[in-house]
Amino acid sequence: MKTKIAVLACTLLALNIASYADQTKTDVVERLQTSATVLRNIELAPDKGIPDAVIESAKCVAVVPSMLKGAFIFGGKHGRGVATCRLPHGSWSAPAFFAISGGSWGAQVGFEHVQLVMMIMTDQGMRHLMANKLQIAGTISAAVGPVGRDASAGADWKLDTDMLTYSRSKGLFAGIDLSGSWIERDKDSTRAMYGKDYFSTQIFTGKVPPPSAARAFLTEVRDSVQHSGNADVASVSSARRRP
Repeated sequence: MKTKIAVLACTLLALNIASYADQTKTDVVERLQTSATVLRNIELAPDKGIPDAVIESAKCVAVVPSMLKGAFIFGGKHGRGVATCRLPHGSWSAPAFFAISGGSWGAQVGFEHVQLVMMIMTDQGMRHLMANKLQIAGTISAAVGPVGRDASAGADWKLDTDMLTYSRSKGLFAGIDLSGSWIERDKDSTRAMYGKDYFSTQIFTGKVPPPSAARAFLTEVRDSVQHSGNADVASVSSARRRP
């Protein structure tokens, strides 16, 4: 038992060091850019990505471009992410920053980096996301999101599910169970980007103007919603290549 505890402690310590080191503005800008790339890759995978109906209905979009998962019997996952929520008249808020962490147990071993996407589907879910800290499947209801442009096979997500969760690893995109994970406001990244520790409520409600560094990320969010009903992915790619 002592050996298991020691292994768990070392695993979680390594994950914490990797995910909670001090953030510079360069780190945060890079996260925004990588998050934009994650969303772009989803849009260009029409048969394996997030269904149109989910994207079109999402109240908020949250991305963790690199979540480190590690385990040896006991395990954990940690990462930093960025989120934006819908504002009136179809616009999206400036990005708010958060950290996600959680543990697990079972027949598992190894470490891997996972790209994580969370779609907040309800007003209640959006309100919880504005809090300083929340627990997935505790404070907020969550479900593994359906995959593929047609969401009819996973229609249960429409039954008041606050959050749909997805992961992408080694080019494969699928749902992911984050039950028990904690999401909390990332003060360090917020200060690095804005020069001030704004509350998530201030950012998500439009009281903080989007910084220029967030332009690519917010553009990808808008494009994902706008093009979610467009089956002609080739035309989307062609349009993006125009000057």
